[in-house]
Amino acid sequence: MTQTSLSGTTGNTAGVVPAVQIAGVTKDFGSVHAVRGIDLTLDQGEIVAFLGPNGAGKTTTIDMVLGLSHPTTGSVEVLGLQPRQAIARGLVSAVMQTGGLLKDLTVRETVAYTASLFADAAPVDQVLRTAGIESIAERKVGKCSGGEQQRLRFAMALLSDPALLLLDEPTTGMDVEGRRAFWSAIRADAEKGRTVLFATHYLEEADQYADRIVLISHGRIVADGTGSQIKALAAGRTVRATLPDPDPQRLSGLAGVDSVDVRGDTVYIHAKDTDDVARYLLTETRAQDLEITARGLEDAFLSLTGDDQDITPAPADQGVSA
Repeated sequence: MTQTSLSGTTGNTAGVVPAVQIAGVTKDFGSVHAVRGIDLTLDQGEIVAFLGPNGAGKTTTIDMVLGLSHPTTGSVEVLGLQPRQAIARGLVSAVMQTGGLLKDLTVRETVAYTASLFADAAPVDQVLRTAGIESIAERKVGKCSGGEQQRLRFAMALLSDPALLLLDEPTTGMDVEGRRAFWSAIRADAEKGRTVLFATHYLEEADQYADRIVLISHGRIVADGTGSQIKALAAGRTVRATLPDPDPQRLSGLAGVDSVDVRGDTVYIHAKDTDDVARYLLTETRAQDLEITARGLEDAFLSLTGDDQDITPAPADQGVSA
């Protein structure tokens, strides 16, 4: 995969057009305003996480990038083309969370059948190897785990060697080895010019693997930057301490404290001035094992969206931290 340059399109001085160009887009469904004015540019070769609570407009926006619906106002271009034109040229593939598989076919038969639909498809063995499912090529799809079926969808998406790959919850059901292999393959593709836009509930996954995070809420983009930049938008830090018989009301009354979370003998105090909180705990209480940490991506998510839905911690074997 190399960067795509299309004649007759607007791009930078090197002739490389953006992978996705969304300008002034709104989308209404009757009286429901699903998207309320989005401007977004994705450069070729980026890995971008698209995050937001339920009903934020993520799926509606992705549907417009895939040409499944049209904006009420504004424009969407994919590699300088209308979305459906880009898809017709094989420049776009999507990996959805469910559907699209015949359980009585083997993994290899599924990929081979899908390859027959393209005039110029990548070799079957190559995409099986890239997706990490070469060893189960002769297994019936119905006998595959959820994670293996997701990697099969990934293999199918690679057949047209797309310049833009859209992923919906790409690692759902995968074990830790499968996730690492999956993201290793995604990173290798991005380095060759492929653009990846993925939606996920796993905030830690977005933090670790995305070059850039776009956070959407109520139909508008509320943050766009690296994981570190997004986390910096959540002001303050957190003090964690072991404190027998904590008094949440007293702790909440300390200067600069935003919130207090008590979990048994462990307290989590979110504050703008954690030094004063730590000093109080150490001199006025029986607190032990005190720790001060910067706020994570989840805190930024909640702060920026004002919504506590759609938050999923990484699986126990994810091996990452915010």
